[in-house]
Amino acid sequence: MSNNKAEYEALLTGLHLAKKMGAKAVTALTDSRLVANQVNGSFEVRDQRMGKYVKMVKHLVGSFEQLTIKQIPRSKNKRADALSKFEFMCFDQLSKKVLVEVLRERSIDEQQVNTLAPTGPTWRTPFREYLQRGVLPDDHGKARKIRIKPPSYAMVNGELYKKGFKTPWLKCVDQAKGREMLQEAHSGQVGAHEGARALTGNVLRMGVY
Repeated sequence: MSNNKAEYEALLTGLHLAKKMGAKAVTALTDSRLVANQVNGSFEVRDQRMGKYVKMVKHLVGSFEQLTIKQIPRSKNKRADALSKFEFMCFDQLSKKVLVEVLRERSIDEQQVNTLAPTGPTWRTPFREYLQRGVLPDDHGKARKIRIKPPSYAMVNGELYKKGFKTPWLKCVDQAKGREMLQEAHSGQVGAHEGARALTGNVLRMGVY
């Protein structure tokens, strides 16, 4: 895709990440004069595909109390330029600590689907019930464990998080999602085929418990 379309993809990815992290005020820096001015309304959008990108960005604007998009010189955007070189690299050359997300298709071409909540209780259910409603399991032993552990857990925007030992809050996932992430981290397209301990550490660094 063109440089400007790639800039939009990077902008959308960053905004989605900021939204998941619960950011309220965001400043996005881009060296694309076209992207900055189209989103700010200074430039007219004539290309249909670009129009779709602008519409998606403006849809995300409502997720933040403040969103500012600034154009900066390319010389001051070295991090983004370094990331753009990934397309010329083999993933085998990357450190195992570098996490890469591969976008299979353009954001404007993705089919919008509804996210279905998992049916039935999971290991997270007792913690959510206690933190949200003060409800404990009937079993005395399980109730005692739930009552002791809550200082390490918190509900943020309807999601359960656990405080890490040396890391920020980790998002709690159910068993099915956990297995899926472990499988992808181990043997997916950018998997490292690590042992159990290294694989666990890899997923924890992704901010997941």
